[in-house]
Amino acid sequence: MTQPKVQSRRSSLGVQTPWLAAGLLTGFVVPFLFADVLALPRDLYYGVYAAIVVGFVALWARSTGVSLTAAARRHWVLAIVLGVLVAVLLATVVVRTEPPTPGPTGVALVWAVLWRGIVYGAVDGLLLSVFPILAVFAAMQDSGVLARWGGRVLVGAAALLASLVMTAVYHLGYTDFRSPALIKPVGGDVVWSLPTLVTLNPVGAPIAHAGMHIAAVLHSPGTATFLPPHD
Repeated sequence: MTQPKVQSRRSSLGVQTPWLAAGLLTGFVVPFLFADVLALPRDLYYGVYAAIVVGFVALWARSTGVSLTAAARRHWVLAIVLGVLVAVLLATVVVRTEPPTPGPTGVALVWAVLWRGIVYGAVDGLLLSVFPILAVFAAMQDSGVLARWGGRVLVGAAALLASLVMTAVYHLGYTDFRSPALIKPVGGDVVWSLPTLVTLNPVGAPIAHAGMHIAAVLHSPGTATFLPPHD
């Protein structure tokens, strides 16, 4: 693993830590406010969620000097390959563990795949995996730890932990997951985060996560595990 390129020494532990805290707060408040409290229709909620997450991540990258463009070029072939492989794996898990449920057909199905599968899935991957993982690596950029193989492994473990915490906090924003149901998405995070964790490329995890959501849309759109908020 190689560290994400930063434009200046602003991307230090002292700068990234408040952003990680802000990310956790955003991850909880958005589903809690817009899904639980205001009970927005699902597709409208996904639009609000996507706008807030993309805006937040863009502001974080610009403010801290993390170049997402440079990161997207890093090991990009491997990132895409791993993203697709993990997407297939997660889609298989969805099909084998979730019962099939009735869903939309025709044009409505195409819309659901694009909006609920690709867009919502990719944005989930951005918030739950890409942001915390790259932020943790950027936080250690100036420490010298990343110059050693053992140090990179330790930082990678911390980055995965940050992603797990983000996933847990985000899902706790939904009433549906304030129960043992939280175990499934937290466990899944270990898998869908791997493409970005291994390559530090922001493309891998969104591909993997979108693949899982597409499978949920096609196979079990009425699932109580995927595609929150649930009725």
